Amino acid sequence: MLLQRIDSNVAWGIARAMIDGFNRHYRLFRAESARAKHRFETADWAGQQRAQRERIEFYDLRVKECVTRLEREFQASQQPMEVWQQAKLLYIGMLVDHRQPELAETFFNSVTTKILHRSYFQNDFIFVRPAISTEYIEPEDPSSHTTYRCYYPQTLEELQPTLQRMVQDFGLRVPFEDLARDVADVHDALLPLFDHSRLRPNFQIQVLDSLFYRNKGAYAVGKLINGFQEVPFALPILHNAHGQLVIDALLHGEDDLLMLFSFARAYFMVDMEVPSAYVQFLRSMMPRKPRAEFYNALGLAKQGKTLFYRDFLYHMRHSTDKFRIAPGIKGMVMLVFDLPSFPFVFKVIKDRFPPQKDITPEQVRAKYQLVKQHDRAGRMADTLEFSEVGFPRARFTDELIEEILREAPSQIEIGDRNGDGNVEVVLKHVYIERRMIPLNIYLQECFDALQANPDDQRARQQLEHAVIEYGNAIKDLVAANIFPGDMLWKNFGITRHGKVVFYDYDEIEYITDCNFRRVPPPRNEDDELSGEVWYSVGPHDVFPETFGPFLLSNPLVREIFMRHHADLLDVEFWLAHQQRLRAGHVHDIFPYEQSRRFSKRRAVALSPTAESAARAAAPEPPPLDGAALVAASSTFSSAEGVTA
Repeated sequence: MLLQRIDSNVAWGIARAMIDGFNRHYRLFRAESARAKHRFETADWAGQQRAQRERIEFYDLRVKECVTRLEREFQASQQPMEVWQQAKLLYIGMLVDHRQPELAETFFNSVTTKILHRSYFQNDFIFVRPAISTEYIEPEDPSSHTTYRCYYPQTLEELQPTLQRMVQDFGLRVPFEDLARDVADVHDALLPLFDHSRLRPNFQIQVLDSLFYRNKGAYAVGKLINGFQEVPFALPILHNAHGQLVIDALLHGEDDLLMLFSFARAYFMVDMEVPSAYVQFLRSMMPRKPRAEFYNALGLAKQGKTLFYRDFLYHMRHSTDKFRIAPGIKGMVMLVFDLPSFPFVFKVIKDRFPPQKDITPEQVRAKYQLVKQHDRAGRMADTLEFSEVGFPRARFTDELIEEILREAPSQIEIGDRNGDGNVEVVLKHVYIERRMIPLNIYLQECFDALQANPDDQRARQQLEHAVIEYGNAIKDLVAANIFPGDMLWKNFGITRHGKVVFYDYDEIEYITDCNFRRVPPPRNEDDELSGEVWYSVGPHDVFPETFGPFLLSNPLVREIFMRHHADLLDVEFWLAHQQRLRAGHVHDIFPYEQSRRFSKRRAVALSPTAESAARAAAPEPPPLDGAALVAASSTFSSAEGVTA
């Protein structure tokens, strides 16, 4: 409906208060992100992680502040429809020259739905679609701040000094151990990646203006362009043992960057005046990654949710399949369903749990919030959380509706809420995660292939890779001070890059809160023969040596696991890492393989025998679903530190 006039002073006041509220939010968000540089320079790792956690809360706090102001000054919830329509149009006018218009629209949506108490997907007064384009937005003062910087070496001989100037232009105040050496390593690693026999007229390096900070690492992200060739790259910058800086590796290509920007890792801190320009630049290097996930990776999770939901609505309009109960073993806490054509799963907390699950729905929500705020170490899937989400009833199978009504009746409402003749399924609270192949299903496929053909080397290598990755995932979680609780294979998934990721959070605990114990010896023969536990077990007691019977019943799996991860069955492993975590030790976990590190390559280059042995011991893994599997990474040594 087109308004005939805009003449409400109240509408103008509401719009002005909204834009003030958003501007305050982004000013604080950006300031906290910018301080990551100082924390990196001073090696304040605990402060860095604390800031990462606290920044997640900024958005909701600013929304609450804005709602309070609107109610106090304008009695906003009592205003008629016409005022809200005018407020939205006035707000749009305020965004014309704004540097973060898409974020400001999402902020308007958040505040409006809090006040009007309506589910956003039905609201007439919000931004269902963007009203302001984010194309070609530039920083307000390009002379002092740009989205990305360009460097134009005129000859191949100028490439190395150009790379050194590029690194120096980030203005880090900590000296490098040997910047010339590191740049030479980058230069030598870059040359095989493009045709440098002839430099084209457009030969250049583009690098985003701000470093990307996460835990103990800082990353320069950019691309090299020569003619029609583009080489996306990232340079991890770390502190060495003496507090000096080193460029640790050259990550290159889309797959390397997808691992760096994985949905299973903590959010970056980046100083951005124009976030949409950063997203556009990143997407040019990783075109397969949805825009929503870039905003998530940059710490702008609310914008990520907005874009995800728009993508979801678009997909629903262009698909006809139905939501179904997700394949796999059903969980005791979560009811999981999916849409086969959509690469995500939907999870609803059940109303009642079996007796062995001594937990409440509120505690389950708290566990998911813990994961959102904690460092996920590349091993815990990020989760989008929605309330009051509506779906067309016609897109649900009858079996799924019956399952929800039986297991989570408090979470579902079925009816024509809009009065438009279309019956909807409204879910009160739902978690949405990236779909992965459940690890138990993946392993079973390997078993089936080996049973059909015992000489199937591809299946054998995939089985070995999955088991090694499973153990690595647990060890990375330990480094992040997370005990997964239920370590059954079904609670882990495998991504298209071959990474094993944990996604069942209802039993997670901090490692520092657990009581790791040995199983006491039997008191007598009756104890030894009894199938019952003969010793007391407290609520936080964990007995690592008992993991084996549950996890390693298959002889093939057991042999691989014991060869690579037998220490996980030893209580001393857990106690040692618990002690280090309690002492404030910061473990390291790489988002790339150890073999990619320049220091490792230099060491290997000095030892041809070691190089040959390493090559023989590390065969290439087979492909998974058409994508190259990433070889199992070493644990507890990384560009990214994690701590309690």
